[in-house]
Amino acid sequence: MNLTVSASPHIRGKDTTRRLMLDVVIALLPALIAGVLVHGIRAAAVAAVCVCAALLGEWLFRLAARQHCTIPDGSAAVTGLLLAMTLPASAPYWLAALGGLFAAIVVKGLCGGLGQNAFNPALGARAFLMLLFPVYLTRFPALGAQLPLFGLDAADVVTGATPLHHMQMPALPDVSLADAFLGRMGGCIGETSALALLIGGAYLVLRKVISIRIPAAYLGAVAVLTLVFAKGDAPLAWMLYSLLSGGVLLGAIFMATDYATSPVGPAAQLVYGAGCGVLTVLLRYFGLFPEGVTYAILVMNAAAWLLDRYIVPRRFGTGKEAA
Repeated sequence: MNLTVSASPHIRGKDTTRRLMLDVVIALLPALIAGVLVHGIRAAAVAAVCVCAALLGEWLFRLAARQHCTIPDGSAAVTGLLLAMTLPASAPYWLAALGGLFAAIVVKGLCGGLGQNAFNPALGARAFLMLLFPVYLTRFPALGAQLPLFGLDAADVVTGATPLHHMQMPALPDVSLADAFLGRMGGCIGETSALALLIGGAYLVLRKVISIRIPAAYLGAVAVLTLVFAKGDAPLAWMLYSLLSGGVLLGAIFMATDYATSPVGPAAQLVYGAGCGVLTVLLRYFGLFPEGVTYAILVMNAAAWLLDRYIVPRRFGTGKEAA
Protein backbone atom coordinates (compact mmCIF):
# COMPACT_ATOMS: atom_id res chain seq x y z
CA MET A 1 0.00 0.00 0.00
CA ASN A 2 1.35 3.42 -0.96
CA LEU A 3 0.98 6.25 1.53
CA THR A 4 1.24 9.89 0.59
CA VAL A 5 2.74 12.00 3.37
CA SER A 6 2.19 15.74 3.22
CA ALA A 7 2.08 18.73 5.52
CA SER A 8 -1.20 19.97 6.95
CA PRO A 9 -3.80 21.13 6.22
CA HIS A 10 -5.05 17.90 4.68
CA ILE A 11 -8.53 19.22 3.87
CA ARG A 12 -8.30 22.03 1.37
CA GLY A 13 -10.86 24.36 -0.17
CA LYS A 14 -10.97 26.09 -3.52
CA ASP A 15 -10.61 29.56 -2.01
CA THR A 16 -7.35 31.39 -2.51
CA THR A 17 -6.01 34.53 -0.89
CA ARG A 18 -6.20 36.34 -4.21
CA ARG A 19 -9.86 35.41 -4.68
CA LEU A 20 -10.76 36.50 -1.16
CA MET A 21 -8.96 39.81 -1.57
CA LEU A 22 -10.69 40.39 -4.89
CA ASP A 23 -14.05 39.82 -3.20
CA VAL A 24 -13.18 42.42 -0.56
CA VAL A 25 -12.20 44.94 -3.24
CA ILE A 26 -15.48 44.33 -5.07
CA ALA A 27 -17.40 44.74 -1.81
CA LEU A 28 -15.63 48.05 -1.12
CA LEU A 29 -16.39 49.51 -4.55
CA PRO A 30 -19.94 50.74 -3.71
CA ALA A 31 -18.60 52.66 -0.69
CA LEU A 32 -15.70 54.06 -2.72
CA ILE A 33 -18.03 55.17 -5.52
CA ALA A 34 -20.34 56.80 -2.98
CA GLY A 35 -17.35 58.58 -1.46
CA VAL A 36 -16.27 59.89 -4.86
CA LEU A 37 -19.80 61.07 -5.64
CA VAL A 38 -19.99 62.96 -2.34
CA HIS A 39 -16.43 64.30 -2.09
CA GLY A 40 -15.32 64.47 -5.71
CA ILE A 41 -12.45 62.97 -7.69
CA ARG A 42 -9.95 63.80 -4.96
CA ALA A 43 -11.38 60.94 -2.90
CA ALA A 44 -10.37 58.54 -5.67
CA ALA A 45 -6.92 60.12 -5.80
CA VAL A 46 -6.42 59.66 -2.05
CA ALA A 47 -7.48 56.01 -2.40
CA ALA A 48 -5.04 55.52 -5.28
CA VAL A 49 -2.17 56.98 -3.24
CA CYS A 50 -2.96 54.73 -0.28
CA VAL A 51 -3.07 51.62 -2.46
CA CYS A 52 0.15 52.49 -4.32
CA ALA A 53 1.96 53.27 -1.06
CA ALA A 54 0.83 49.97 0.50
CA LEU A 55 2.00 48.06 -2.59
CA LEU A 56 5.34 49.87 -2.52
CA GLY A 57 5.76 49.18 1.19
CA GLU A 58 4.99 45.50 0.66
CA TRP A 59 7.53 45.25 -2.17
CA LEU A 60 10.27 47.13 -0.26
CA PHE A 61 9.84 45.03 2.88
CA ARG A 62 9.89 41.77 0.96
CA LEU A 63 12.94 42.92 -0.96
CA ALA A 64 14.79 43.93 2.21
CA ALA A 65 13.83 40.68 3.96
CA ARG A 66 14.82 38.64 0.88
CA GLN A 67 11.44 37.00 0.74
CA HIS A 68 9.29 36.19 -2.26
CA CYS A 69 7.01 38.96 -3.52
CA THR A 70 3.46 38.73 -2.17
CA ILE A 71 1.96 41.66 -4.08
CA PRO A 72 -0.01 39.35 -6.45
CA ASP A 73 -2.10 37.97 -3.56
CA GLY A 74 -3.87 41.34 -3.33
CA SER A 75 -3.63 41.76 0.46
CA ALA A 76 -1.51 44.91 0.23
CA ALA A 77 -3.98 46.52 -2.18
CA VAL A 78 -6.85 45.72 0.18
CA THR A 79 -4.91 47.21 3.10
CA GLY A 80 -4.36 50.44 1.17
CA LEU A 81 -7.98 50.65 0.09
CA LEU A 82 -9.27 50.04 3.62
CA LEU A 83 -6.95 52.75 4.93
CA ALA A 84 -8.28 55.18 2.33
CA MET A 85 -11.84 54.47 3.49
CA THR A 86 -10.89 55.80 6.94
CA LEU A 87 -9.37 59.09 5.71
CA PRO A 88 -11.07 62.38 4.80
CA ALA A 89 -10.99 63.31 1.13
CA SER A 90 -9.06 66.43 2.15
CA ALA A 91 -6.17 64.39 3.60
CA PRO A 92 -2.81 65.40 2.07
CA TYR A 93 -1.32 62.91 -0.35
CA TRP A 94 1.84 62.62 1.73
CA LEU A 95 -0.29 61.61 4.72
CA ALA A 96 -2.03 58.90 2.69
CA ALA A 97 1.35 57.66 1.42
CA LEU A 98 2.83 57.59 4.92
CA GLY A 99 -0.16 55.63 6.20
CA GLY A 100 0.06 53.09 3.39
CA LEU A 101 3.79 52.54 3.98
CA PHE A 102 3.31 52.23 7.75
CA ALA A 103 0.48 49.73 7.35
CA ALA A 104 2.41 47.48 4.96
CA ILE A 105 5.86 47.66 6.54
CA VAL A 106 5.30 48.10 10.28
CA VAL A 107 1.85 46.73 11.16
CA LYS A 108 1.89 43.90 8.63
CA GLY A 109 5.46 43.14 7.50
CA LEU A 110 7.36 43.41 10.79
CA CYS A 111 4.74 41.21 12.46
CA GLY A 112 5.40 38.34 10.04
CA GLY A 113 3.27 39.22 7.03
CA LEU A 114 -0.19 38.15 5.96
CA GLY A 115 -1.90 36.06 8.61
CA GLN A 116 0.69 36.81 11.31
CA ASN A 117 -0.19 40.42 12.12
CA ALA A 118 -1.80 40.93 15.50
CA PHE A 119 -3.56 44.16 14.52
CA ASN A 120 -5.55 45.22 11.51
CA PRO A 121 -2.97 47.00 9.29
CA ALA A 122 -5.31 49.71 8.02
CA LEU A 123 -6.56 50.60 11.49
CA GLY A 124 -3.06 50.40 12.93
CA ALA A 125 -1.92 52.93 10.33
CA ARG A 126 -4.90 55.18 11.04
CA ALA A 127 -4.16 55.10 14.76
CA PHE A 128 -0.55 56.05 13.98
CA LEU A 129 -1.65 58.97 11.81
CA MET A 130 -4.19 60.08 14.40
CA LEU A 131 -1.47 60.12 17.05
CA LEU A 132 0.94 62.26 15.02
CA PHE A 133 -1.33 64.32 12.74
CA PRO A 134 -4.80 64.53 14.35
CA VAL A 135 -5.66 67.82 12.65
CA TYR A 136 -5.77 66.18 9.22
CA LEU A 137 -8.01 63.33 10.40
CA THR A 138 -10.48 65.42 12.37
CA ARG A 139 -11.18 68.11 9.75
CA PHE A 140 -13.75 67.03 7.20
CA PRO A 141 -14.70 68.96 4.07
CA ALA A 142 -18.17 70.43 4.08
CA LEU A 143 -20.78 68.55 2.13
CA GLY A 144 -20.65 69.66 -1.50
CA ALA A 145 -17.26 71.37 -1.14
CA GLN A 146 -15.23 71.28 -4.36
CA LEU A 147 -11.80 69.92 -3.47
CA PRO A 148 -9.05 70.56 -6.04
CA LEU A 149 -7.06 67.55 -7.19
CA PHE A 150 -3.75 69.34 -6.56
CA GLY A 151 -2.61 72.36 -4.59
CA LEU A 152 -4.98 71.78 -1.68
CA ASP A 153 -3.91 73.59 1.49
CA ALA A 154 -5.38 72.33 4.76
CA ALA A 155 -6.00 75.93 5.82
CA ASP A 156 -8.15 76.48 2.73
CA VAL A 157 -10.46 73.53 3.30
CA VAL A 158 -14.01 74.56 4.12
CA THR A 159 -14.87 72.21 6.95
CA GLY A 160 -18.27 71.05 8.06
CA ALA A 161 -19.56 69.34 11.18
CA THR A 162 -20.19 65.62 10.79
CA PRO A 163 -23.13 63.87 12.50
CA LEU A 164 -20.76 62.58 15.20
CA HIS A 165 -19.69 66.12 16.05
CA HIS A 166 -23.32 67.06 16.68
CA MET A 167 -23.84 63.94 18.79
CA GLN A 168 -20.87 64.78 20.98
CA MET A 169 -22.56 68.05 22.09
CA PRO A 170 -24.91 66.05 22.59
CA ALA A 171 -27.53 66.76 19.93
CA LEU A 172 -29.14 64.90 17.08
CA PRO A 173 -27.44 65.55 13.71
CA ASP A 174 -28.85 68.15 11.36
CA VAL A 175 -29.11 65.61 8.52
CA SER A 176 -32.10 63.35 8.11
CA LEU A 177 -31.91 59.62 8.69
CA ALA A 178 -32.59 59.11 4.98
CA ASP A 179 -29.58 61.28 4.08
CA ALA A 180 -27.42 59.42 6.59
CA PHE A 181 -28.51 56.10 5.10
CA LEU A 182 -28.03 57.08 1.46
CA GLY A 183 -24.80 59.00 1.94
CA ARG A 184 -25.61 62.69 1.79
CA MET A 185 -23.48 63.68 4.78
CA GLY A 186 -19.90 64.56 5.65
CA GLY A 187 -17.27 62.22 7.00
CA CYS A 188 -14.45 59.98 5.81
CA ILE A 189 -14.39 58.61 2.28
CA GLY A 190 -15.77 55.20 3.15
CA GLU A 191 -18.34 56.07 5.78
CA THR A 192 -20.64 58.45 3.95
CA SER A 193 -23.15 55.88 2.66
CA ALA A 194 -24.57 53.21 4.96
CA LEU A 195 -26.44 51.71 2.00
CA ALA A 196 -23.22 51.21 0.04
CA LEU A 197 -21.54 49.54 3.02
CA LEU A 198 -24.51 47.22 3.58
CA ILE A 199 -24.45 46.21 -0.09
CA GLY A 200 -20.78 45.36 0.23
CA GLY A 201 -21.40 43.45 3.45
CA ALA A 202 -24.22 41.45 1.90
CA TYR A 203 -21.92 40.53 -0.98
CA LEU A 204 -19.22 39.26 1.41
CA VAL A 205 -21.75 37.20 3.38
CA LEU A 206 -23.26 35.68 0.23
CA ARG A 207 -19.78 34.85 -1.06
CA LYS A 208 -19.03 33.32 2.36
CA VAL A 209 -15.98 35.53 2.74
CA ILE A 210 -17.16 36.63 6.19
CA SER A 211 -19.62 35.31 8.73
CA ILE A 212 -22.55 37.39 9.93
CA ARG A 213 -21.63 36.72 13.58
CA ILE A 214 -19.07 39.48 14.17
CA PRO A 215 -20.96 42.30 12.36
CA ALA A 216 -24.25 41.27 13.98
CA ALA A 217 -22.76 41.17 17.49
CA TYR A 218 -20.93 44.46 16.91
CA LEU A 219 -23.94 46.35 15.59
CA GLY A 220 -26.25 44.70 18.11
CA ALA A 221 -24.12 45.85 21.03
CA VAL A 222 -23.98 49.41 19.69
CA ALA A 223 -27.74 49.42 19.09
CA VAL A 224 -28.65 48.17 22.57
CA LEU A 225 -26.29 50.48 24.45
CA THR A 226 -27.19 53.61 22.51
CA LEU A 227 -30.90 52.84 22.86
CA VAL A 228 -30.69 52.23 26.61
CA PHE A 229 -28.28 55.09 27.28
CA ALA A 230 -29.57 57.51 24.68
CA LYS A 231 -28.83 61.20 25.08
CA GLY A 232 -31.95 63.27 24.56
CA ASP A 233 -35.66 62.63 24.19
CA ALA A 234 -35.54 60.41 21.10
CA PRO A 235 -33.81 57.13 22.02
CA LEU A 236 -34.70 55.37 18.77
CA ALA A 237 -33.40 58.21 16.61
CA TRP A 238 -30.24 58.40 18.73
CA MET A 239 -29.65 54.69 18.22
CA LEU A 240 -30.18 54.87 14.46
CA TYR A 241 -27.87 57.86 14.06
CA SER A 242 -25.26 56.05 16.16
CA LEU A 243 -25.36 53.11 13.75
CA LEU A 244 -25.43 55.15 10.55
CA SER A 245 -22.88 57.80 11.50
CA GLY A 246 -19.11 57.48 11.60
CA GLY A 247 -17.27 54.25 10.94
CA VAL A 248 -19.44 51.72 12.79
CA LEU A 249 -20.68 49.93 9.66
CA LEU A 250 -17.30 50.15 7.95
CA GLY A 251 -15.58 48.76 11.03
CA ALA A 252 -18.13 46.04 11.74
CA ILE A 253 -18.23 44.71 8.18
CA PHE A 254 -14.71 45.20 6.83
CA MET A 255 -12.31 45.77 9.75
CA ALA A 256 -13.47 43.61 12.65
CA THR A 257 -13.91 40.59 10.35
CA ASP A 258 -10.25 40.48 9.30
CA TYR A 259 -9.23 36.80 9.39
CA ALA A 260 -5.82 37.35 10.98
CA THR A 261 -6.98 39.59 13.81
CA SER A 262 -10.34 38.09 14.80
CA PRO A 263 -11.19 34.85 16.66
CA VAL A 264 -11.95 31.59 14.89
CA GLY A 265 -14.53 29.99 17.19
CA PRO A 266 -18.21 30.92 16.67
CA ALA A 267 -18.84 31.80 20.33
CA ALA A 268 -15.56 33.70 20.53
CA GLN A 269 -16.56 35.70 17.45
CA LEU A 270 -19.82 36.75 19.10
CA VAL A 271 -17.99 37.90 22.24
CA TYR A 272 -15.37 39.65 20.10
CA GLY A 273 -17.98 41.52 18.07
CA ALA A 274 -19.93 42.52 21.16
CA GLY A 275 -16.71 43.72 22.78
CA CYS A 276 -15.98 45.92 19.77
CA GLY A 277 -19.46 47.42 20.05
CA VAL A 278 -19.26 48.08 23.78
CA LEU A 279 -15.84 49.73 23.49
CA THR A 280 -17.01 51.84 20.55
CA VAL A 281 -19.89 53.28 22.56
CA LEU A 282 -17.68 53.87 25.63
CA LEU A 283 -15.05 55.68 23.57
CA ARG A 284 -17.68 57.76 21.80
CA TYR A 285 -19.32 58.75 25.08
CA PHE A 286 -16.21 59.34 27.18
CA GLY A 287 -13.30 59.60 24.73
CA LEU A 288 -11.45 62.64 23.46
CA PHE A 289 -12.64 62.28 19.86
CA PRO A 290 -16.21 61.71 18.56
CA GLU A 291 -15.27 58.40 16.91
CA GLY A 292 -14.22 55.24 18.75
CA VAL A 293 -14.23 52.48 16.14
CA THR A 294 -10.49 52.43 15.42
CA TYR A 295 -9.29 51.94 18.96
CA ALA A 296 -12.18 49.66 19.92
CA ILE A 297 -11.28 47.17 17.19
CA LEU A 298 -7.53 47.41 17.88
CA VAL A 299 -8.09 46.63 21.57
CA MET A 300 -10.23 43.61 20.68
CA ASN A 301 -7.59 42.54 18.12
CA ALA A 302 -5.20 42.19 21.05
CA ALA A 303 -7.74 40.03 22.91
CA ALA A 304 -8.65 37.77 19.98
CA TRP A 305 -6.20 35.01 20.89
CA LEU A 306 -7.46 34.97 24.48
CA LEU A 307 -11.02 34.52 23.31
CA ASP A 308 -10.02 31.61 21.10
CA ARG A 309 -8.12 30.05 23.96
CA TYR A 310 -10.78 30.27 26.64
CA ILE A 311 -14.01 30.13 24.62
CA VAL A 312 -13.49 26.73 23.04
CA PRO A 313 -16.34 25.07 21.12
CA ARG A 314 -17.41 21.64 22.36
CA ARG A 315 -15.94 18.85 20.29
CA PHE A 316 -18.47 16.75 18.38
CA GLY A 317 -19.58 13.68 20.30
CA THR A 318 -18.23 14.81 23.68
CA GLY A 319 -19.83 16.16 26.81
CA LYS A 320 -19.35 19.59 28.27
CA GLU A 321 -16.63 18.33 30.60
CA ALA A 322 -14.47 17.42 27.58
CA ALA A 323 -14.85 20.77 25.80
